Amino acid sequence: MLTILGFAMIATFLVLIMTKKMSPIAALVLIPALFCVAVGQGAQLGDYVIEGVGNLAPTAAMLMFAIVYFGVMIDVGLFDPIVRGILKFCQADPMRIVVGTALLAAIVSLDGDGSTTFMITVSAMYPLYKRLKMSLVVMTGVAATANGVMNTLPWGGPTARAATALKLDASEIFVPMIPALAMGLLAVFILAYVLGLRERKRLGMLTLDEALAREPEPEPETVTVTSSTGGTGTAGGGDRLHKGAPSAGGTGTGAGPDAGPADGDDDGFQGLDPNRSTLRPKLYWFNAGLTAALLTAMIMELMPIPVLFLLGAALALTVNFPHMPDQRARIAAHADNVLNVSGMVFAAAVFTGVLTGTGMVENMADWVVGAVPDAMGPHMALVTGLLSLPLTYFMSNDGFYFGVLPVLAEAGAAHGVSPLEIARASLAGQALHMSSPLVPAVYVLVGMAKVEFGDHTRFTVKWAALTSLVVLGAGILFGIM
Repeated sequence: MLTILGFAMIATFLVLIMTKKMSPIAALVLIPALFCVAVGQGAQLGDYVIEGVGNLAPTAAMLMFAIVYFGVMIDVGLFDPIVRGILKFCQADPMRIVVGTALLAAIVSLDGDGSTTFMITVSAMYPLYKRLKMSLVVMTGVAATANGVMNTLPWGGPTARAATALKLDASEIFVPMIPALAMGLLAVFILAYVLGLRERKRLGMLTLDEALAREPEPEPETVTVTSSTGGTGTAGGGDRLHKGAPSAGGTGTGAGPDAGPADGDDDGFQGLDPNRSTLRPKLYWFNAGLTAALLTAMIMELMPIPVLFLLGAALALTVNFPHMPDQRARIAAHADNVLNVSGMVFAAAVFTGVLTGTGMVENMADWVVGAVPDAMGPHMALVTGLLSLPLTYFMSNDGFYFGVLPVLAEAGAAHGVSPLEIARASLAGQALHMSSPLVPAVYVLVGMAKVEFGDHTRFTVKWAALTSLVVLGAGILFGIM
């Protein structure tokens, strides 16, 4: 019964958000609460939620301070050289813009944090998509899929979880997987190329001057993000997303992040304003060194990641903006993103808390493993890879890697399949996982891009699943699993 109710709860949640009958934050809270009562455990709902909140509190703290830290780094110009290079490559060609989106998302994903990747990618690319009237779900889909492939880096999370759950060395899991992951990344670039050609065919190919002369779609002065995050408010740092450097040598007048909206929002084609008041060119190498030190400390696990970002954000604010009014302005600029994302994490804690506390996850995992025919035992690596697609989409990575993966590894060991092969196969589904409604970072992506979560899901799932299958197929072909 718990198995059926667990699948029913997930299905109800997905149907409601994809048909836009409920906002994600409301669905994450109300649907599990109703199912908790339905299984006769309503009295324990409070305990389940508190436990779920406790488990996800470090993630919420990490995202809060990561958004502030990398938001400040964007403000002060740390990523401007990368953004300028990508934008120069893109020109006004829709195909190049989509490929540039994949390239930028893949490069920034090296830091191992999805929220950071999406903040920087959307900040740079959103104005181009708006000016050329390109599909924003193409941007979110390509960025999420590229980040999903790169999320398998040892410091990204899944590889470390698999290593911990099976008591293996993370490098032994990841290094042999590099060829398969490279094929997955190649698939993302091919996908971006094809989608870009489709956008070019739909919109036509413009010169830069023609693109700059085109009237951008009108936008309200404040950006409401109710549909994608469940809360309302103006997108933090919104002016920075629209006012910025001409993307390929064009001209424009960005008014800076603290100025009001320009008349008609006519600077929508621009990326990051080269004259914004928050730039700190004299501190560029300090900020670069601080970011490198922060990432190094994360990789070496010198401290818990939330603590590192807390210290990094405090230091970045103090050095770059020593005056209190300036610090308050920067915090306020990113406050909406912080609130929306942290609120979504705590709402997801209700969902995961009920799934785990009621025993639904355990029963669902046992049912899935039990449904695997004995004849498939020698092929448990393939089975694990295939199961990783739906299970990492419908479960948190913690639930899959700590709850399901050990059972799959045990079943594989009984048929002579190495735990290393099982661990590598379990990474195949990460391209799809990054668009799961249980991943907090995806709400940063759709919120900043002003895309409905349901629209993003409908567009992205098929391409992300295909990319995951490419990784799995390459792994089997190369003899990695």
